[in-house]
Amino acid sequence: MYRYDEYDHALVQARVAQFRDQVARRLSGDLSEEEFLPLRLQNGLYLQKHAYMLRVAIPYGTLSSQQLRTLAGVAKQFDRGYGHFTTRQNIQFNWIELEQVPDILQLLADNEMHAIQTSGNCVRNITTEAFAGVAADELIDPRPLAEILRQWSTVNPEFLFLPRKFKIAISASEQDRAAVRSHDIGLYLYPGKEGEKLLKVMVGGGLGRTPILNQTLREDLPWQHMLTYVEAVLRVYNRHGRRDNKYKARIKILVKSLGVDAFAREVEQEWEQIRDGAAELTLAEYQRVAAGFNPPEYQSLDAIDPEYGAWLARDPAFATWVQNNTRPHKVAGYASVVVSTKPGAMSPPGDVTAAQMQALADLADRHGFGEIRVAHEQNLVLPDIRKSDLYTLWRSLQVEGLATPNIGLLTDLIACPGGDYCNLASTRSLPVAKVIQERFDNLDYLHDLGPLSLNISGCVNACGHHHIGNIGILGLDKNGEEYFQITIGGDQGKNSSLGRVIGRAFRAEDVPDAIDHLLQTYLRFREPEEPFIDAVNRLGLAPFKEGVYGQQVTTAEQGETAWKI
Repeated sequence: MYRYDEYDHALVQARVAQFRDQVARRLSGDLSEEEFLPLRLQNGLYLQKHAYMLRVAIPYGTLSSQQLRTLAGVAKQFDRGYGHFTTRQNIQFNWIELEQVPDILQLLADNEMHAIQTSGNCVRNITTEAFAGVAADELIDPRPLAEILRQWSTVNPEFLFLPRKFKIAISASEQDRAAVRSHDIGLYLYPGKEGEKLLKVMVGGGLGRTPILNQTLREDLPWQHMLTYVEAVLRVYNRHGRRDNKYKARIKILVKSLGVDAFAREVEQEWEQIRDGAAELTLAEYQRVAAGFNPPEYQSLDAIDPEYGAWLARDPAFATWVQNNTRPHKVAGYASVVVSTKPGAMSPPGDVTAAQMQALADLADRHGFGEIRVAHEQNLVLPDIRKSDLYTLWRSLQVEGLATPNIGLLTDLIACPGGDYCNLASTRSLPVAKVIQERFDNLDYLHDLGPLSLNISGCVNACGHHHIGNIGILGLDKNGEEYFQITIGGDQGKNSSLGRVIGRAFRAEDVPDAIDHLLQTYLRFREPEEPFIDAVNRLGLAPFKEGVYGQQVTTAEQGETAWKI
């Protein structure tokens, strides 16, 4: 993985010293909360319902074992013994005391970590998939370009005060596991006819109160022009994006209002002025960064290990875990392991204790190469595990409560912290997640349902990405009461789609029954081996609405089915 150079070290150490002074002035009263607000946001510090929340950056979701131990130390020493991993591949600490923040940032800086640009109207954490560099279906390793984007965008003065926050994701596999279509800029990296690295650039995606999937801006962009082209996009956005209304300030609104063709013309004109400038990438620069991602010293192993095969045959529980929680590796004899942070109702999705972090760091050293990844789904990944070690690893994960074999199934749900912590939330999303996990806590039933994503957001800001869940749940405030709206048909990946509302919203206590009715409808109408999302696309909303609400009337004038809801 990439290690800081002298410039990285100097930048984060200077930021710590700067913020230590700003915190001292706030505590002394020299700075008001209003004056302090933009300063703390530049350092990832939010004031939530009960305490400050610190969001720590994990660039493209990659951690060393020592960095994970550092996060465990923050959780134990400065928080309440746990951290919350997010859909942006970052980690949040929800119970932070202001006077302790400089010490936390110093600890992070000493271990090549920071909280810079995890909030504010700037370029946020660059993301890619958790299996980058090891996925069997990967075309090119996207991590060097993700790291170049990180270096270029960090404290870039031109883009620190954009109209609104800005998110970039890059993917380079046959399957998109980074939700690229829902980003302000989405990049697909792929080889050209001569093996050269090319990029497909998409722009104008985002979820929130106005969910939009991004659109193609340019194809076959040579990798050397990545920074100049992204810079051209950001310049056009910075110049024309709205600043009078934060709800209409995202680039998706600008692209929609101008039209993607008109926006593309603006970008091309801007790009022509800078394409051959200082930001054009050279092979030497690419190789400098890529050296940090050289493959580890893999052993030469047989594709099939006899002992591993014996354990698969001997232990059905282990075989189930392997089927659900491991992914193919590009090197024979290895696998990537997805560590579930969704053990059920006893723990909110994405929450990992300090003890569990410490244990995972030890396991990454013992069975891998000391590296851990954070997935978009709020799970953790051990990317390089010998198949011969999988059984031992599984038993160790069982001891730590991290071996739930539910990856990709209904209870592997995404949920934001909601009203239990967040000032912006309309509802408490975590209790809804808990009752769903309790209601469907039957692995045999979950496996019968097959692959199915369920995402929950506590408000229209959509931090739980409910729009792209096969089943999405959105919390709404109706006259001071909590209600939850359900969508179906959302999906991430190269065939991304946005979920559609099935009807009226439900009280919290009625949500599990509504989900059960959706699932029973799916089981009644599905074809053999047909996933839930494919059944929704084939059948449409009508049978699912009837299954949930049970009152169908035909509106002949409209030539369609209407529903009493």
